[in-house]
Amino acid sequence: MNSVTFSMTVNGRSETLDLDPRVTLLDALREHLDLTGSKKGCDHGQCGACTVLVNGRRINSCLSLAVMHEGDEIVSIENFATGDALSPLQAAFVEHDGFQCGYCTPGQICSAVGLLSEMAAGMPSHVTADLAAAPELSDEEIRERMSGNLCRCAAYPNIVAAIRQAAKAEHVA
Repeated sequence: MNSVTFSMTVNGRSETLDLDPRVTLLDALREHLDLTGSKKGCDHGQCGACTVLVNGRRINSCLSLAVMHEGDEIVSIENFATGDALSPLQAAFVEHDGFQCGYCTPGQICSAVGLLSEMAAGMPSHVTADLAAAPELSDEEIRERMSGNLCRCAAYPNIVAAIRQAAKAEHVA
């Protein structure tokens, strides 16, 4: 199969890749750009360990072909900390023990950033009571919006608490 050359912005850096068009975004990040924070959990879009942000929206990178993202802005977990300084969301995950083994944590954090952006934009979810009003950050809203991210260690109450705390910070990511 012939390779395809394309460009995208990854964590603020312009990247040009020459890849087999069947390579997923997850594999492009991990194997070709050495950004191993996003994890390959199920490789079927069922666990959320591979969640990244594409143009501000969260996606399962294992289900998306890299070549589909020509010109897109990709943000992975590697973008959030500055040196040893964690983002408010990362710090809240640590403070509330929102992880145990840590395998799902990069996807959980990227998904939480997406969740908070959706809430700020007024996007309703399946549990939003009043579709005409801005959704409120309730535990039910957080659980619904994070339902695509599984944690085998069952740290869900801690994850919800971390997201609630981080939502109070001015700059989450």
